[in-house]
Amino acid sequence: MANINRSLGFSLFCLFLLCHGSLAQLLSQSSSQWQSSRRGSPRECRFDRLQAFEPIRTIKSQAGVTEVYDVSNKLFQCTGVSVVRRVIEPRGLLLPHYSSAATLVYIIQGSGITGQTIPGCPETYQQQFQQSRQSQSFEGQSQSQKFRDEHQKIQRFRQGDVVALPAGVAHWCYNDGEVTIVAIYVSDIFSGANQLDAKQRDFFLAGNNKIGQQSYRSETSQSSKNIFSGFSAELLSEALGISTGVARQLQCQNDQRGEIVRVERGLALLQPYASQQEQQQEQQQEQQEQQQQEQGQQYGQSWYQPKQIRGGCSNGLDEGFCAMRVRQNIDNPNLADTYNPKAGRITYLNNQKFPILNLIQMSAVKVNLYQNALLSPFWNINAHSVVYVTQGRARVQVVNNNGKTVFNGELRRGQLLIIPQHHVVLKKAHQEGCSYIAFKTNPNSMVSQIAGKNSILRALPDDVVANAYRISREEAKRLKHNKGDEHGVFTPRHAYRSNQDVSVVAESP
Repeated sequence: MANINRSLGFSLFCLFLLCHGSLAQLLSQSSSQWQSSRRGSPRECRFDRLQAFEPIRTIKSQAGVTEVYDVSNKLFQCTGVSVVRRVIEPRGLLLPHYSSAATLVYIIQGSGITGQTIPGCPETYQQQFQQSRQSQSFEGQSQSQKFRDEHQKIQRFRQGDVVALPAGVAHWCYNDGEVTIVAIYVSDIFSGANQLDAKQRDFFLAGNNKIGQQSYRSETSQSSKNIFSGFSAELLSEALGISTGVARQLQCQNDQRGEIVRVERGLALLQPYASQQEQQQEQQQEQQEQQQQEQGQQYGQSWYQPKQIRGGCSNGLDEGFCAMRVRQNIDNPNLADTYNPKAGRITYLNNQKFPILNLIQMSAVKVNLYQNALLSPFWNINAHSVVYVTQGRARVQVVNNNGKTVFNGELRRGQLLIIPQHHVVLKKAHQEGCSYIAFKTNPNSMVSQIAGKNSILRALPDDVVANAYRISREEAKRLKHNKGDEHGVFTPRHAYRSNQDVSVVAESP
């Protein structure tokens, strides 16, 4: 009997430890959503005046242009973001390179293919053949060679896609369509992945980059050579098993094409071509996976595991990181999280929907406002926000902790606005409507909305609202509920006037 009691006690003790560990893990995951792993700015920052940004320089390459923003501005430096916009012409190839900071790319226009060379992942695209009588001479030795074309998986992207680029992972991009690609690149230079300094640094494996690493504000174009240029040709040839002449070719000493080069006869790649039916099936599968992720969130799962790593034993690299999805479309109306047929829609892309964002430590939100529609006033709880307007115009106001308006103006297509954490923002679309994408410096960014369903005002007791604003209880109730069940995006309405001549202003259509 004593042995049974001891066994029972031991079992209960183990159960307690298991539950305690699970609870601690759950609390840790929950609290991490409110926190950020960013290092932060080393200087004291003041956001007394915000401004709308446009590119200050355009650097031309052979098959495209790179438009750079003034990253020396204190708003960029204090929020720790770096922004570049690239335009890639048809048959244009953005040369392989890697960055010191994790980056999110939004495809504003066009379609193409991209590849990321992840260390340790297999070259799963293979084509093997034997070349007879083929020989290579190196150091006086001749040996027959067996060649095969092999490379890591490549990804197709289209307009509306968000592409995740981890820091230190080399990638390239090619425009195989007939429409020019326009893409906005936003990097988080304060993330833990960048341990160099608070600067964006691109390391090119080929070509000569015409953008100097620290010359964004400079009027003179300073070239930056590729990484092979710093090695001696003799040592490089020995390390790579090539001739000295080929080693000099890798250094691209006289290459003036820039970072985007033209492939005259098109790029021949080993890739499967999907039929239209297969593409539709892939899109349906993406939607089903996204619905499964959202269902998982409803049942309390704090993160989503892709199908290939669910259950069984995973080696952690080949089955997890190598198979991780690197792109996700954010423009699909069927995936909208908030939808008002009279006002617009909002789509959130966080680490629960897009697991690679746990590595990038960023997220994105796409907002489509119909004509004269408004967004509920809100503030970002755990992130800075970089807003880039893709279509139309909007009236925007931003208020700081002193109740001071730090931005009051119009944002139009192609302009960018940095909204600091906790600052309250209000947006209203113009007659033609407005669409924008917001990049957030947290993989699970959260906002606190002031009005509408599930808002701050709705959550306050009537008496608290009445006494706080010195209005009647009836006015307090109207203030809380006059937006009905609208959430996030509001239909424009006429001004409401109470019997006591107290106006609660709403915009008229």
